Amino acid sequence: MFELLATDTATKARRGRFTTRHGVIETPMFMPVGTQGTVKAVSPRELHELGAQVILGNTYHLFVRPGMEVIRHFGGLHKFMNWDGPILTDSGGFQVFSLSKLRKITEEGVRFQNHLDGAPCFIGPETSMEIQTTLGSDIMMAFDECPPYPCEYDYAAKSLALTLRWEKRCRDWVRARDEAGEARGALFAIVQGATFAPLRRESAEALTAMDFDGYAIGGVSVGEPEEEMMAAIENAAPYLPATRARYAMGLGTPPQMLEMIARGVDLFDCVLPTRIARNGSAFSSLGTINLKNSPYIMDKGPIEEGCTCPACREFTRGYLRHLVKAEEILGLRLITLHNLHFYLNLMARARAEIEAGTFDQFRREFVANYTPWNPQKS
Repeated sequence: MFELLATDTATKARRGRFTTRHGVIETPMFMPVGTQGTVKAVSPRELHELGAQVILGNTYHLFVRPGMEVIRHFGGLHKFMNWDGPILTDSGGFQVFSLSKLRKITEEGVRFQNHLDGAPCFIGPETSMEIQTTLGSDIMMAFDECPPYPCEYDYAAKSLALTLRWEKRCRDWVRARDEAGEARGALFAIVQGATFAPLRRESAEALTAMDFDGYAIGGVSVGEPEEEMMAAIENAAPYLPATRARYAMGLGTPPQMLEMIARGVDLFDCVLPTRIARNGSAFSSLGTINLKNSPYIMDKGPIEEGCTCPACREFTRGYLRHLVKAEEILGLRLITLHNLHFYLNLMARARAEIEAGTFDQFRREFVANYTPWNPQKS
């Protein structure tokens, strides 16, 4: 399913191609987040026009609403939302992690109250596989527990041991389906281990021995400092097979993605492009721009010179600021389109630079010129 097409000599960056039932994913690639069967404010047609090759759906949220009966009725998530490209679905583990006050973790799985009406629910390894298969996922994630940050070593070790048992059950469920000759999506394992290097290595090596279709690095972007985030990647990626795709879950800012590509990561997802757009902030090659700010009232320029997204081709910063201040829906839609274009174009540029053998120079220059995002100023 995954072809390694080129590697960067100065870094661990990889140029690859991952083939799924609904199309090819050229890597490195960013996956727009479609939590509830939609990437917020953007249609599937617009996603294709922006260059999106794969999107992410959320197992927990779609399980709770609209529910599997509705999804089955419409013939799967692809038909339900009218998206004909690949879909990656998460395992539901991270959402269960976020419901820490409403859950009970056992060997069997996790019992919890859903966030909508408090109704009792259960997700375990086999349940997660069944839900993702019903959704028609092209890339399914094995069920895991996401430990909090910070946590003690003993808790992280026990959590990892449970996660490894759960992930083996996911693999066994999928292999039984293979033996029955039933179609399925690829199954990715999730490396855990919190901030502890020995646990990250143990997780990566154990999951590699189980032979999954791809590997994700989870338990990052849960409140830890950036250096801990990068360490989690560095403590896992070297122990994963070069012949499989690697996915950093829930990350990140533009510089973070380039730094993780340099560490051998192929796939990313993050809510930032759509989330900060709804607050009037746009990404640029020099950092984020808060279009609510008064200097843009009379600004006749685009969000970023040379950008070919719909917002930059047709509208000025001044007009976009007016829309945001007037709370007009068009404003957040246009900035969302720009931000997704920026992320997807950055990945296309990274692929080209790896092929040309100039990725390391490109990464260094981009990171040096980029002002880190400050949510207090956006």
